[in-house]
Amino acid sequence: MKTQDILEYLTRQRAETIARFGDARLIKHLDGKLELLGGSPEDRAAARKWLSQFPPNPTFTGRK
Repeated sequence: MKTQDILEYLTRQRAETIARFGDARLIKHLDGKLELLGGSPEDRAAARKWLSQFPPNPTFTGRK
């Protein structure tokens, strides 16, 4: 396993859940990136709508 892969794995293990939208979870990683995990399309749309209320609009990665 590459060093970069190990560091990325460890960073993802120390994430804080910011909010939940149905089955979707919005988490913040130690590096400051936001990630939306799981949920139905409706849950994900609700999360994006909620996030749009906070300037500047954050960009985040997402996994299903």
